[in-house]
Amino acid sequence: MSSQPLRARARPATRDELAGIHWLEALDDHEDRARAEADILVVDVPAGELLCRVGRPATYWFGVVDGLLKMSSDSAYGVPITFTGVPSGGWFGEGTVIKREPYRYNIQALRKSVVAGISVESFHWLLGRSIAFNGFIMRQLNERLGQFIAAREIDRMSDPDVRVARSLAALFHPLLYPGVGELLRITQQELGYLVGLSRQRVNESLRTLQARGCIRIEYGGLRVLDLEGLRRSV
Repeated sequence: MSSQPLRARARPATRDELAGIHWLEALDDHEDRARAEADILVVDVPAGELLCRVGRPATYWFGVVDGLLKMSSDSAYGVPITFTGVPSGGWFGEGTVIKREPYRYNIQALRKSVVAGISVESFHWLLGRSIAFNGFIMRQLNERLGQFIAAREIDRMSDPDVRVARSLAALFHPLLYPGVGELLRITQQELGYLVGLSRQRVNESLRTLQARGCIRIEYGGLRVLDLEGLRRSV
């Protein structure tokens, strides 16, 4: 793990990396898009490194160019609570950035990841002048609220197969994580970290879901065959 802080390791985004940031496409004003593209920085984050930490001030709005992150926090009893995973294409923390408040959660890389960020100042600049950007952020917040309500329900479920199915469905969210598509690159160990189950138990659940025709286990990941089937799992 690097001893240098994230900001010191950051670099400007490449054209290919900018092309993969879906919300930039919504900026129909040339000045808005130019400001955003010039401000975006990219950093390589090794597995295990914390990108955001509880109590630290938010200085950037982050998104995953490539990789997988985990959003979590410690409960009052000291037990870690995982809120969600953030796969490629996902941007997160807009509520914290809007309110300019310290983080109430940790963001950790589950594997080596490439993460982009735009400064809080540029975020608010876009929010103050771009209708298109405001529309994107409103949709993002609405979908995120629904996701967290669903995550609360998942935490109360005792059936491991249902927990895995619903958690997978959340990671295949087409609006929050458009970079995933139909193939989610994730290991059984990583999925276990997100749902709070052992790798062996996750393997059993995945085999069950594959037998039901919901997913297909492929080399290096999972392909969704029936997204609604995953969401309806009971």
